[in-house]
Amino acid sequence: MHSYEIEIKSLLGKKENADALREKLLSKGLSLKSEHSQLNHYFNAPEDRKDFADAILPELPENRREVFEKVVLEGKGISVRTRDADGKVLLVVKASIGDDSSENGVKRIEFEEEMNMTLDELDSMLVKVGLTYQAKWSRQREEYAGDDLNVTIDKNAGYGYLAEFEKVTDDESKVDELRGGLLSIMGEFGVEELPQDRLERMFDFYNKNWEEYYGTDKVFVIL
Repeated sequence: MHSYEIEIKSLLGKKENADALREKLLSKGLSLKSEHSQLNHYFNAPEDRKDFADAILPELPENRREVFEKVVLEGKGISVRTRDADGKVLLVVKASIGDDSSENGVKRIEFEEEMNMTLDELDSMLVKVGLTYQAKWSRQREEYAGDDLNVTIDKNAGYGYLAEFEKVTDDESKVDELRGGLLSIMGEFGVEELPQDRLERMFDFYNKNWEEYYGTDKVFVIL
């Protein structure tokens, strides 16, 4: 069964804004679940999805292969990335189910699996099957949760502070309803959605200049 993510981002920018949101989250009953550093390596989408799926499937547990195939082969567009979260190495594939991109879209399906290898080894495996790097990202992440709401506050290289509000459902028919609910919740916390077109411009700028920002505290502003 697919899991559908509804994610809405808000650009906080300054530390003071992140601190204010953090206080509101805690006052509303959300709790801090984890804090960790992340390295995220984005890859350009494979030219032949079937070949990509066939090459990766043997490396996955049998009970996860069907889900992986469905996301890779049936998604509208896919984004492939590797992640190291304090030593936990993950293969992540996201696919769009709306008109947004698979990298930054609001409505997506996702495959995520911990891999028994290092980040470099996982990257090498993807390169060996024909994928190429799009960009490398680094961030510090705080994860908050309460009821069925998940919120992250990230300090991203290039972007500065960014919040993401998320709900997850197994029922695709509820995606639009949950998106509306998320926007209302964000309003209660005093934050606004980062417009998709601006997010895409920021993403494009970072991809072209990532070597200047990766692993640093440098921030750029794209309007």
